[in-house]
Amino acid sequence: MTGQEPGAEALPTPEDNRRQLLYWRLLARLFDPEEQATLESGSLAVVEDIGLPSALLDPQASVDSIVQRHPELAAEFDGLMAPSEPEPEPSPESDAASASAGAVDGGRDRAAEVRRAALVSKVLLNVFSTGSGTVTAGQLSRWQSDAGWLERSLGCKPGELRGARAGGIGPELGAIEAGLVKRMRLREVLADPRLAARLTPSMSLIEQLLRDKNNLSGVALANAKALIRRFVDEVAEVLRTQVEKATVGALDRSIPPKRVFRNLDLDRTIWKNLTNWSPEEERLYVDRLYYRHTARKTTPQRLIVVVDQSGSMVDSMVNCTILASIFAGLPKVDVHLIAYDTQALDLTPWVHDPFETLLRTNLGGGTDGTVAMALAQPKIAEPRNTVVVWISDFYEWQTEPLFESMAAVHRSGAKFIPVGSVTSSGRASVNPWFRERFKDLGTPVLSGHISKLVHELKTFLT
Repeated sequence: MTGQEPGAEALPTPEDNRRQLLYWRLLARLFDPEEQATLESGSLAVVEDIGLPSALLDPQASVDSIVQRHPELAAEFDGLMAPSEPEPEPSPESDAASASAGAVDGGRDRAAEVRRAALVSKVLLNVFSTGSGTVTAGQLSRWQSDAGWLERSLGCKPGELRGARAGGIGPELGAIEAGLVKRMRLREVLADPRLAARLTPSMSLIEQLLRDKNNLSGVALANAKALIRRFVDEVAEVLRTQVEKATVGALDRSIPPKRVFRNLDLDRTIWKNLTNWSPEEERLYVDRLYYRHTARKTTPQRLIVVVDQSGSMVDSMVNCTILASIFAGLPKVDVHLIAYDTQALDLTPWVHDPFETLLRTNLGGGTDGTVAMALAQPKIAEPRNTVVVWISDFYEWQTEPLFESMAAVHRSGAKFIPVGSVTSSGRASVNPWFRERFKDLGTPVLSGHISKLVHELKTFLT
């Protein structure tokens, strides 16, 4: 009998046992830092037998260093854990050929699964097993690099999961990175230009720098400012692109189109001059050229951005500061920026420079939106041409007075946009009391994803 008896369970193959061994080692390493000698020696034998470098089992070796020594592995890490398209049903001929070659069993390439288990284990351990104790600049840089390889293995670009996607493992990666930054002796690292140069700016690192900036001086402060400016410039480049792609104002047909070649409307010109067609000469005589309207209606608008700078809103503070500076650069847009916790600060004089603005913020503390409203309301001179964007989780201690003042702004004719947060991931936690009342008011809380806020503002302001 060559086939398996009906109902009988398939016995594990040697490849199955190898794959399970590698995954047991992965679990043991994740949940118990103590090395399990049997699992380690068995995994080493498997890795060497299938032709992979033993460095895959070295916790100190980064994926970057392995790929540098074995560049052929880079392609294997890319898309390693990405969802795959379902494969077509194999034909009887291909089944027979595969079976005779011994490459697959039941449509599964078991040898490839063992290889994949070794590579997956390396990426997951390097990212999720971070140990304890003080973290150096080199260790943080290595983790950020390995996290980039994890994202690539999931089919994402480096930084995409940590900065642009909601749900999934994105928040967990952000939490791990934040924990590593907190375990750093950041002041000592910043005081050493060589070590500071190894830091890669991220939201977690910027948060720590902004919280600790008043305790820094000299070289450490200069390095901290350089990191903040690098991060601001990188985020600004992304947000500026989003603003440019967003919806713009309606065409203003009261303004004659510019009579330049790039505005020439060829289709309309031909259509309007068809009566001048000469069949004998097979030539169209053009009496008049027609041009496209390109001028758009731009009424002077005032944008008032009020952002909660308490500890839970750091991501929003950074993003909104940069976003406000971009809109401040648009023609006929008058931007005002207010940050608050239990006190309010008018940052409008520095709104064109997000770097200088962030240096003047004071992250942390409680939340009292009434002090911010006291600064914002006098700025609403022409309600119909004013939009007020209020970014907060709305966990306030003077809830009813603040909401009544917000409702008054809305009733005055100004456009009031409450936003749960302005993060790259779109995650937002909002006080349910405020959420329900904003909904009843007809001004529902905007989703926290920054691209939606960009669209709302660009539509109103241009």
